[in-house]
Amino acid sequence: MYTTLITVAQLQTLLASGQPPIVFDCSFQLMQPTAGDAQYLESHIPSALRADLDRHLSAAKGDPDAASGGRHPLPSRQAFASWLGNVGLTPERQVVVYDRQAANYCGRLWWMLKWLGHEAVAVLDGGLPAWIAAGGAVEAGKGPTPQSSKYSPDPVESGLVAADTIAKNLGKPIQTVIDARGEPRFRGEVEPLDPVAGHIPGALNRPFTQNIDANGFFRPAAELRAEFEALLAGRNPATVVHHCGSGVSAVPNILAMEIAGLGRTSLYAGSWSDWCSDPSRPVAQG
Repeated sequence: MYTTLITVAQLQTLLASGQPPIVFDCSFQLMQPTAGDAQYLESHIPSALRADLDRHLSAAKGDPDAASGGRHPLPSRQAFASWLGNVGLTPERQVVVYDRQAANYCGRLWWMLKWLGHEAVAVLDGGLPAWIAAGGAVEAGKGPTPQSSKYSPDPVESGLVAADTIAKNLGKPIQTVIDARGEPRFRGEVEPLDPVAGHIPGALNRPFTQNIDANGFFRPAAELRAEFEALLAGRNPATVVHHCGSGVSAVPNILAMEIAGLGRTSLYAGSWSDWCSDPSRPVAQG
């Protein structure tokens, strides 16, 4: 079972085996939401299915059953499980997710599967660029038509933290908030997407891009561990709750902490877009 990262060579071996994984292409561009579909149609790993952030990995705006707020609200666990069944996933099957954007978007599907209790999911380290660089085959077009199955989520939900819990625990040692946005947004100097600039009071800043090297691979576990331990400065890693702008780019920090051996941490999926939507919630700048 692969539960964090999988290399191109490991994926090639699995695909050639008698029990191939189900592979998802999660490519996306935040400022051009249709770009991911176009990229998939142009080129993807053979047999890979499409998983789009807006259509498949987020609830519709205003959905009363959404599991979170924010610009990319989580669908309900049952709605997500229904989609997984429609694309043929079964609970025992290995899943591999990738994108073209340095794991910024495929991490969302990785985390959501963990949220349902599906541990056998891994991110393709280096994404599609690494696959192509290693000589991996690609194909164009719509991809395969999956045979539907029935997918039932684990009844125990874990890893998701709501805004009220964040607010209740502000300043307490039982909670450490890590913000994955870039430093200027964290400090409140700029805010290109949300109506309020700043950050949750007491939050630490760890831009998600710091986990990836110049070639698009996750950095070595020892380096990641040293940097997170320095950031936490003695705080218990188990108290960490991650967030970003809308709950997507925080996930590379969650994955990096697992790679580093620091354990499973939590996600505030609504993130800053949800937090700042309520004027009664405090905002810090600087």
